[in-house]
Amino acid sequence: MDQKNKLIIFDTTLRDGEQSPGVTLNIEEKVAIAKQLSKLGVDVIEAGFPVISPGDFLAVQKIAQEVGSLMEGREHIGKPITVCGLARAVKKDIQVNYDAIKYAQSHRIHIVLATSDIHLKHKLKISREQCLQKAIECVSFAKSLCSDIEFSPEDAARSDPEFLVKILGAVIQAGATTLNIPDTVGYKTPSEFGSQIEYLIKNTPGSENVIWSVHCHNDLGLATANTLAGISNGARQVEVTINGIGERAGNTALEEVVMNIHTHPNTYPVYHTINTRLLSSISRFVSDLSGVIVQPNKAIVGRNAFLHESGIHQDGVLKNKETYEIIRPEDVGVFTSNLLLGKHSGRHAIKQRLEELGYSGSTLSESQLSDIFDRFKHIADSKKTGVTDDDLCAIASETMAKHSTSKNQTLDSSLNLKINDVVGFEAQEPNPDNSDSEKTENMFYELSQVQVITGTGSISTATVTLKDMFTGKSITDTALAHSGPVEAILNAIKQAMNLDTILKEFNLSATSVGSDSVGKATVRIQENPSLNDNTISPENYPIFTGIGVDTDVLTATANAYIAAVNRLLYQKSETSVRRSLLKDRSTSV
Repeated sequence: MDQKNKLIIFDTTLRDGEQSPGVTLNIEEKVAIAKQLSKLGVDVIEAGFPVISPGDFLAVQKIAQEVGSLMEGREHIGKPITVCGLARAVKKDIQVNYDAIKYAQSHRIHIVLATSDIHLKHKLKISREQCLQKAIECVSFAKSLCSDIEFSPEDAARSDPEFLVKILGAVIQAGATTLNIPDTVGYKTPSEFGSQIEYLIKNTPGSENVIWSVHCHNDLGLATANTLAGISNGARQVEVTINGIGERAGNTALEEVVMNIHTHPNTYPVYHTINTRLLSSISRFVSDLSGVIVQPNKAIVGRNAFLHESGIHQDGVLKNKETYEIIRPEDVGVFTSNLLLGKHSGRHAIKQRLEELGYSGSTLSESQLSDIFDRFKHIADSKKTGVTDDDLCAIASETMAKHSTSKNQTLDSSLNLKINDVVGFEAQEPNPDNSDSEKTENMFYELSQVQVITGTGSISTATVTLKDMFTGKSITDTALAHSGPVEAILNAIKQAMNLDTILKEFNLSATSVGSDSVGKATVRIQENPSLNDNTISPENYPIFTGIGVDTDVLTATANAYIAAVNRLLYQKSETSVRRSLLKDRSTSV
């Protein structure tokens, strides 16, 4: 095929997607998602923002080491995924970025620098000329480290067209190989954005020597439409996320762009290397790990995407599916048969079914498989109708959230000094006494027992027993609540941990049908800002998500809350990031 018509799929789920409120993925979860993206056929993965924290650095580094050479599912592509890291236009940022990604067989440095007048004046406080010189200097430095350089003029959609042409031409001369045009705030309409891409390609000196890329946000619901307009006008890379997750209203959804191209080959004369039959499983995988629920009517991957309730529609589909289905469900991995597993199903059957659902052997460790099998047996004993695929996926995601091995995830002294020099981190040194510890890095507490007394018009009472995973001791506490059993459970856990948090969101859903269905609880919490530095506004405090799964919804709720608290405690213990960097984390393109 003509390489000029190859559409490069650049996935930024682990960088821009993780900036969604409440999404805090641990290192193991990021690596697991990266492996699935590689298997999906993604060309470039933006693994993170290495300079922002030791945890981010280690996640990018581990993805480069473990995913940067994988070929599973990529045999038709012929090369492994390119691992990319984001950096501001600061030399020290770029150096740390390179130190994280260099272990991948194919790696890329992505530099972002704002170019709109509103950003230059109010955020960067520099002139256009200073911006130009900074761009040239930083791209030149990055080129001395790495051959594959991407440059993004942040807020390009609101930047002066002539200045954009000038700065883009300059960075091409400095060594940039991909020019990415972001609509950072989702401002443009499709016709406007398409015209901008056409103008830049036509007027930028050296434009024929680079790949043109687009990165659209969904503030006005136009991210996918704008991305497709970019393709129609010459863009040959698209920056997307699974399920369209991202800060504010989200990003362009990978599955929507890919299936538009699949459905309209004559309109979009480009080809991609995505295995579309994996779209449904990776959508569910990312949703389960991130805690961001996919809306039922979400295009392509929503639960209702291929359901027909209208009698007229049902009649038509039964006679000929093409009457109301423009995409075959099986093309995106949706199959009508849902294999039921029961209490007599063995470990091998569970493992095989998990692999079919996207949880491959490279994603789950043996200890995780053992825990999943134990949880499966517990739930299978409680259900009369068998364990469904959705049940099994929920169990797997809950288990992965609990298990994030601490081995090889501490900073060595040289790296500690390097990152500390750049951003002021106080990273902990490895503790040789704990090098073989079996404790999980983000698991401080585990639920041993929960008991609830409640009734109509009565005060609910909850008693919880927690296990301290570091001391091995049990902690029991009891709490009352006027608002019901959920509040009583959360109050009891908070008292036992001596931790004050704010419940930002609580969601309870069934993973299948029937009164014995598995309940899936999703909890989002935030540390109470009033107990900390009052110079930081509450909206800048991170939100932590926890997932709990059980046939007893109150047990699921308790487990979800504890999982969220464990994430909060892990982040607090991981590093003391300089307060000024808390706002920098939202740097976007």
